[in-house]
Amino acid sequence: MARLAHHVFFTLKDKSDAAITSLVNDCKEYLDNHDGVVDFAVGRRDEELDREVNAKFDVSLHVIFQDRATHDVYQTAPRHLTFIERQKGNWAQVQVCDSLLED
Repeated sequence: MARLAHHVFFTLKDKSDAAITSLVNDCKEYLDNHDGVVDFAVGRRDEELDREVNAKFDVSLHVIFQDRATHDVYQTAPRHLTFIERQKGNWAQVQVCDSLLED
């Protein structure tokens, strides 16, 4: 069964250090350690990497699930929904890139 990569790129209304730190901390608290997560990472965009091909965002989230089924359960998990409610008011844009990973 193929693993599923779930990448989310957040652009914030409030780009302050406090707002970015709040989002990163909530990602760690509410989005890590779900059943089926095999890898998790979250971080700020490296602003020194500013080529034409670099996407502009404030925070990126990367979650690798063991399969599509565990991703689907995560989408409606109470902790995931709590995260959305806590943070969505500061989102100017959210881009989600999901892909099935080949071995």
